[in-house]
Amino acid sequence: MTDLRSRILEVADFPKQGILFRDLLPLVSEPKVFQQVIQELSDFAAPLQPSVVLGAEARGFLFGPTLAFALGCGFAPARKPGKLPGAFWSESYALEYGSNTLELAHLAIEPGARVLIHDDLLATGGTAAAAIALVKQAGAEVIGACFVAELKGLAGRSLLGDVPILSLVEYDGA
Repeated sequence: MTDLRSRILEVADFPKQGILFRDLLPLVSEPKVFQQVIQELSDFAAPLQPSVVLGAEARGFLFGPTLAFALGCGFAPARKPGKLPGAFWSESYALEYGSNTLELAHLAIEPGARVLIHDDLLATGGTAAAAIALVKQAGAEVIGACFVAELKGLAGRSLLGDVPILSLVEYDGA
């Protein structure tokens, strides 16, 4: 097993001064490491029996579709504004360095679906909380959330309620 933390790059002052960005792209560039990430996420998610994995744009698209494939379920993209045609739900949220909005197409998740929230990184919890709100707007059930990395110092878990949560790599600070 590869130490995933050793493969995550730390980039200072990106995207803004004072932010230490964790770049997860190296985890998808090495096939065995990518497979390990998907296997570890799948091991957590399979017992939850999701019918859909909801991935948040953009980096939730790195692992989310492959995770959905491994679990034998669908994938629903939560997109940034202006990317979806037709009817959609919308939810705004705060980030550690700004704010944004996620949108979910009405056709992406059926009412009653069992939805696993996925994003690459859990920080302040704003993105994941917005994804949970979108799932509820769709009339579906959030059954868990999984992340490749988590910045525990930003206390994002506190916004996610009592759903089961997995983070493969945890950083104590921000």
